[in-house]
Amino acid sequence: MRVYTLVLSIVVHAVAIGALIVVPLIATEELPEPRRTVEFVQPVVIRPPAPPPTPIQRTAEPQVSRNAAPIEVPSGVEPEPVAAPPPASEPSLSLIEGPPLLGDVAGAALPPPPITPTEPVRPGGAISRPERIHYVAPEYPPLARTARVEGTVILEAVLDAEGTVREARVLRSVPLLDAAALDAVRQWRFTPTRLNGIPVPVVMTVTVMFSLR
Repeated sequence: MRVYTLVLSIVVHAVAIGALIVVPLIATEELPEPRRTVEFVQPVVIRPPAPPPTPIQRTAEPQVSRNAAPIEVPSGVEPEPVAAPPPASEPSLSLIEGPPLLGDVAGAALPPPPITPTEPVRPGGAISRPERIHYVAPEYPPLARTARVEGTVILEAVLDAEGTVREARVLRSVPLLDAAALDAVRQWRFTPTRLNGIPVPVVMTVTVMFSLR
């Protein structure tokens, strides 16, 4: 019984498979095509708006003022006679005694004369310090040497325009050494101090040191 059932099942499957293969080969008619949707598209043309009409510009007529000067020479009016120029006269010169004024020479201003100071000036800025050209060493006083006194004397010296010491005074004193410092400094000589190229008197500070070492 089981053998019979197995054979029958194989036959049924073979028939089914054969039908699937043979039926498409036998069918010769084509299948109907499906319906296609037909769309009609109508193009729309978009045109730009027309420009507005250009306004007509009206030229304003010039208005003639009654008080305006005439452009054309009116008829019947003769031109005025032109007066002849007066004869050229020779220029007159006036002589003025004295020094010329500033700005009167060919329109150019003359520089002011250099100012020479009457009082002694101090070195600094445009005034250079005078250089010592003659030196005299101060003599150590015997009393100060015996007392073993040392120190520094500061003097203020006034030099004339030629560099000679005219005056000297003590700014910082050492009693036993002041006289020796003054005697030595008064014999010193310096180069002339010039301001704007002119020798001038000058005031300067001089330091004299006394040491026993």
